[in-house]
Amino acid sequence: MNKAETNRRGERGGAGAKLLITLIVLVLIGNAGLNFIPVAYEAESFKQEMQTAVVQGLASPTNGLKPTEFVKLKLLKAAKENDLPTDTFMDIKQNGSSIQARVYYIKPINILPFGIYTYNYEFDHTATPVGFLMKSFN
Repeated sequence: MNKAETNRRGERGGAGAKLLITLIVLVLIGNAGLNFIPVAYEAESFKQEMQTAVVQGLASPTNGLKPTEFVKLKLLKAAKENDLPTDTFMDIKQNGSSIQARVYYIKPINILPFGIYTYNYEFDHTATPVGFLMKSFN
């Protein structure tokens, strides 16, 4: 009969090293998530604000302001609330009976700690009114 080998070198240790590597990977993924998720959330919130500002500029009375100026004021306020970079590009123009707002910015995000890897989050969105509002103007 075969006796089982009692001294198996390949099966000794390694559990602590594997645990350490797993914990390091989890910490890096958690750090990336903690840095990326707020920026992505702010961008999506700003998209909603853009859409709201364009519709309000087209449909609401603007208290003596041109609709494009009204939309620009709303977007500047929303940009400050959503912590957008100071070099954010905003282009608001009126196309016939419609208003179009385009916003572009790049925001650096430290994905890995100690500045090992920085991701440049690029936001480029154009908001135009859609739905029943545009059907009533055409």
